[in-house]
Amino acid sequence: MIDSDKHSNEALLQAYSGKVRVRVGGLLLRDGAMLLAAHRGLLPEGAPFWSPPGGGWQFGESIRTALVREFWEETGLRVRVGRFLHIHEFSTGELQALELFFEVLADEDALPQLGHDPEHAPDRQLLTELAWLTPRQLLQKAPAEVHPILRMVLSPDDVFVPQINFAA
Repeated sequence: MIDSDKHSNEALLQAYSGKVRVRVGGLLLRDGAMLLAAHRGLLPEGAPFWSPPGGGWQFGESIRTALVREFWEETGLRVRVGRFLHIHEFSTGELQALELFFEVLADEDALPQLGHDPEHAPDRQLLTELAWLTPRQLLQKAPAEVHPILRMVLSPDDVFVPQINFAA
């Protein structure tokens, strides 16, 4: 990574650096594909990082309320929270989070639209794209570009196999 990319990425992620965050994420499946959000700033050379939509749990709200809010902010979809699926300790460089993933449900005819992160100015957004990706499409991406909870998903059913991932 060239220096300017490194400094640009550090500036984008500054709001999250050096803090422990609790994040919630939602797994929405349709026709064998998962709705995922591409984030910039986490990987070198502008590579996207694909992750389930979600974000930070705020003081005063329940985990489920946080997930409904975050999903709305990032996708424009009103979701219902289903079963708890995964817990993941995310730690890379200056970023550290405990992530809780749930199944989410939405009306079949509801169409997602790329939203925004209110913590960032319009020209500093981390979200770059939403896409429905199948397990096969995820396996074709570089592992670093795919959230760890999705790296070994071989079929849509695998999403519902609970995972507990703590850093070594």
